[in-house]
Amino acid sequence: MRAAVVGGTAYYAGKKVSQGRQAEADQEARIADLEAQQAEQQSAAPAPAPAAAAPAAGGGLAEEIAKLKSLLDSGALTQDEFDAAKQRIIAGG
Repeated sequence: MRAAVVGGTAYYAGKKVSQGRQAEADQEARIADLEAQQAEQQSAAPAPAPAAAAPAAGGGLAEEIAKLKSLLDSGALTQDEFDAAKQRIIAGG
């Protein structure tokens, strides 16, 4: 009976060690994947932000701001770029 208890305990301990090693390996793989993704994103050249055009003679402020909003919604502009361009349009420059 004692041999069964010792053997069962050794089996359980070995199983836990194996699970711990597998968990560490999985974690290392996830970290490596995230680092690779981050390196990919950093190496990709950021797309140049389109310059905000001056409002056309018949265009109006609302139309120009609507164009900027569509660029913001499509991801071509960041929120900061949108805000800056909108302020330039409103200021008339």
